[in-house]
Amino acid sequence: MNLSALADLFASNGLRLLPGSHPVPVELYVELPDASIARFTARGRSLRLRHYSPDALTSVVIAAECGCGDHHPTTGPDRVTLSAFATPLTEHVLDGELLFGWTGHEAGALRLADAVPHFFTLLPLLEPSRTLVSVA
Repeated sequence: MNLSALADLFASNGLRLLPGSHPVPVELYVELPDASIARFTARGRSLRLRHYSPDALTSVVIAAECGCGDHHPTTGPDRVTLSAFATPLTEHVLDGELLFGWTGHEAGALRLADAVPHFFTLLPLLEPSRTLVSVA
């Protein structure tokens, strides 16, 4: 599975994969149907889903390589990310040591296709009223 295929899977479930997501190690930024943001990470022995309000997103301007204005514009592209001051509304964690017997950094070594089912396991915990189509 690659990010493009994941974006299609998410879209079929009413979710939008946001720029800044990456497959290794897994870190996904997802816009939920109510415009709130979910950040899913797989690090160490933990799979973590944090839920943020829609205003937690910010845009960072990436400086051009030389910035001289002759060869490149003085500013580069914008990158969407979470604000450094964003505080999660909720957080849910799967402890890989307790659940799977992981002893090292197994979560961080997960492939995208292996991590995504855990995202869908945690997603319904964000709000009891949130309903999504299950993924087989």
